[in-house]
Amino acid sequence: MITAATLKSYRSKDLAQMAKEEGVPGWHSMRKEQLVRALLRAEKRRTKSTAATATRSRSASASRSASTRNGAAAVASTRNGAAAVGGSRGAATRKSGSSKTTAASRTRKTTLKTSASSKAKTANGKASNGKASKKDAAISDGKIALRRIQKSADRELLRDLSTPSNRHGAAPKAVEKDRVVMMVRDSYWLHVYWEFTRQSIERAKAALAEHWHTAQPVIRLIEVEDNGATSTAERVVRDVEIHGGVNNWYVDVYNPPRTFRAAIGYLDGTGRFFQLLRSNAVTTPQPGSSSEIDQNWTDVARNYEKVYAMSGGLEEDSGDLQELFEERLRRPMGAPIVARYGVGADGVLRRGRDFNFEVDAEMIIYGQTSPDAYVTLANEPVKLRADGTFTVRLSMPDRRQVLPIVASSGDGVEQRTTVLAIERNTKVMEPKIRDPNEP
Repeated sequence: MITAATLKSYRSKDLAQMAKEEGVPGWHSMRKEQLVRALLRAEKRRTKSTAATATRSRSASASRSASTRNGAAAVASTRNGAAAVGGSRGAATRKSGSSKTTAASRTRKTTLKTSASSKAKTANGKASNGKASKKDAAISDGKIALRRIQKSADRELLRDLSTPSNRHGAAPKAVEKDRVVMMVRDSYWLHVYWEFTRQSIERAKAALAEHWHTAQPVIRLIEVEDNGATSTAERVVRDVEIHGGVNNWYVDVYNPPRTFRAAIGYLDGTGRFFQLLRSNAVTTPQPGSSSEIDQNWTDVARNYEKVYAMSGGLEEDSGDLQELFEERLRRPMGAPIVARYGVGADGVLRRGRDFNFEVDAEMIIYGQTSPDAYVTLANEPVKLRADGTFTVRLSMPDRRQVLPIVASSGDGVEQRTTVLAIERNTKVMEPKIRDPNEP
């Protein structure tokens, strides 16, 4: 029996189809709850109709049984009358025989009609149940097919790298050309940004052919090793799985400083890699040499010169990187004077002023020991904090320095020494004067 819980497990589309087949008026404008109630009412009406039909069938069967018994009694009475007469009247005997034949014939006809009607009703009941079972099976098969189609569509979306990112509800912009840009986040993290046209994805799909459905989009991280002035070697570090619907990814790296580039493409089930495009090469800085920078564009805007330089923006082959920064930050990128004031500003700003440029350096020496220890730096006492840490800031002249740092325990029993050898070598290059009339 169909219950409300069973019907609620169906989708509105399936319930509407069931209501249409049941002949429910106004089914096309009903909501799910209304469809459930209408189908339950239809089921109750069907149940009542079936029960009434069964009652009428039992009544008719009982009536036929009584009629049959009465007919048999009449035949028996006729036989007894014929026996009493003694068979002396031939005409009466023939009439009695004819009556018996007629009664028996009527009884057989009634029985045959009852049997035929019962068989017809049984056949109709089986046909109705078979039709309902086929309908339920068809609905179930349809739901399974829809789920399979939806899963296949979801997998296809995750495989499609041309699917634009639609964050914050903004309408995605149309991609005009392919590009992959790698930027440095800090010593251990890189940030990869990409854009691909639909045509590029279709070319990859055609190239992979039957292997497309097993292909996984990946970022192939490549280490670039410098073997000399004119030769470099590349080594695949690993493949990082990505998916469609996004256009950037963070990749962790190790052992800085190292030089990396990224290749984005598809890795199929046989291990073959189909490359879409390669990025620029970047070099991670030494740990502690630069503060950590988050590559979300809000933070990039605040530190754009630093990120741009760390990601190789000042090199000659930084076209895609420069284009991406200029597009996102809406400002020119390049040499500092061009980036700040625009092309042609150099000649204007040179007029009537002196250009001054000075560079100096200093060093900070820091450490930790026991709070009751005594520490000296180049025979000068060093003041300790309450936790035993210390920091000394010194000038850094243009020469070599040897700085012994000595720590003695509070009881004077133990002494430890560390020697720092530091050299500064400053080189001032010849200035370059650019002609403002040059392009």
